[in-house]
Amino acid sequence: MNYDWLGVAMFAGALLLLSFGYPVAFSLGGVAIIFAFIGAAIGEFSLNFFNAMPSRIFGIMANYTLLAIPYFIFLGSMLEKTGIAEKLLETMGILFGRMRGGLALAVVIVGALLAASTGVVAATVVAMGLISLPIMLRYGYNKELATGVIVASGTLGQIIPPSVVLVVLADQLGISVGDLFIGSLIPGLLMALAFCLHVIIVSFLKPDVAPALPESVRNISGKALIQRVIKVMIPPLGLILVVLGSIFFGIATPTEAGAVGSLGAMILAGFNGKLNWDAIKQVCDSTMRITTMVIFILLGSTAFSLVFRGLNGDRFMFDILANLPGGKIGFLLVNMLVIFLLGFFIDFFEIAFIVIPIFAPVAQTLGLDLIWYGVIIGANLQTSFLTPPFGFALFYLRGVAPPEIKTKDIYRGVIPFILLQLLVLVLIISFPQLVNFLLT
Repeated sequence: MNYDWLGVAMFAGALLLLSFGYPVAFSLGGVAIIFAFIGAAIGEFSLNFFNAMPSRIFGIMANYTLLAIPYFIFLGSMLEKTGIAEKLLETMGILFGRMRGGLALAVVIVGALLAASTGVVAATVVAMGLISLPIMLRYGYNKELATGVIVASGTLGQIIPPSVVLVVLADQLGISVGDLFIGSLIPGLLMALAFCLHVIIVSFLKPDVAPALPESVRNISGKALIQRVIKVMIPPLGLILVVLGSIFFGIATPTEAGAVGSLGAMILAGFNGKLNWDAIKQVCDSTMRITTMVIFILLGSTAFSLVFRGLNGDRFMFDILANLPGGKIGFLLVNMLVIFLLGFFIDFFEIAFIVIPIFAPVAQTLGLDLIWYGVIIGANLQTSFLTPPFGFALFYLRGVAPPEIKTKDIYRGVIPFILLQLLVLVLIISFPQLVNFLLT
C-alpha cells in the first residue's frame, strides 16, 4: 500500500495545531513525534532517523550566519527602547511639517529605517504605533490614512535590508545573505517610494485628511533645526549606512556587521544619555525572547523536516510541484498563493522553516534565480501581513491603538497600501532586473 500521503497529512496536522494557537515549535515537534510512531507502526518510517537529530541540532548551533539574528534584533531594540527612533520621527516630522501629509511621509521614511534596523514586523509596527499614531491623531490626520501608513511602513522590515527575515530566508534557500540583501534593496526602496507617492497624491487631492503641522509645532529657528538634524538624524542614519555598506562592499559579513551595529547603537544611546542598566536589561530581554523563539522554531522544524523526509513527503511534494501545468509560471502561481495564504495565520519564521525547504528544491530544479525568488517571497509575505481579516500587522497595531481607533478604520486604511504592494510585487516578478541590477 502506498503511504506517501502521510507527509501531506503531517503538514496538515501541523497547520491544524497552529490554527488552534499552540506554540509553533511544540506543534512542529509534537507532530513529528506522533507521525514518527505512526510511520514506524506501519513499517514506513525507521526510528533510526532520530539518530541524525543531535548532529542536525549541533549543525544549527554551528551555523555562523544565524548569529546575525540576535545582533540585528539587539540593534533595532536599542534604537527603539532608548528613544532614538522616537526623536528621529519627531525631527523628520518637523522637517516635512510644512507639507500637507509631511508627518505621514516622515512615518514612511522612519518606518523604513526602523524596519531596516529591526527586521521584525511585530516590533516595527508596535513601535511606530506607539510613537507616531498619537501624534498624527493629535494634529488632525484621518484615522484610516494614519493607521494604513503605519502598518504598511512597519511591514517594510520584510524586504528592506539588513533584515532578520532575509537572514533566515537566505539560510533556508542556501544562498548568500549579502547577495539577498543587495538584491532586495531596490525592491524595498521602490515599495517605500510607492507609499510616499500615495501619501503625496492623497494629501494634494484631500488636504483635510493630512494637514500640515501647526506653526507652533514647527516654530524652530533654522540654526536650531540644523543642530537637531545633526544630533538626532545623522548618527542613526550613518550607523545604518555603515552596517549596510560594510555588507554590500564585502568589508564584513552580515554577522560581523550586525555586531558592529549593536555596538554602534549602544554608543549612540550613550551619547544621548539613555544608556543605563534598565535600558540594557530591556533590550537584552527583548533580544533573548525573540532569538529564543526563532531557535526553538528552528529545532522543531528540524525534527519536522526529518520525519517528513523519512516518510517520503519531500519526494511526494517535489513530484507534484515540479509537474504542475504551466511549468515555472504554474509553480510560481501555486507557490505565491500558498505563501500568501499562510501569511494570514503564521509568522514568517514558521513559513521559512516549514514551507521554504519544500519549495526551494523545486525552484532550483526549474532553474529559477534563488535570489530573485527570495525577494519575491519577502514581498509576497509583506502583502499577506497587511491583508484583512487575518493580517498579523493589523492585529499588532490594534493592540496598541487608542480606543477611538476602530478595527474597521485599520482595515479600510490598509487597502490602498495592499494594492500598491501587489503592484510592486508584479513589477519585481515581471522585471527581475530590479533584483539583479546591483548584483551585476
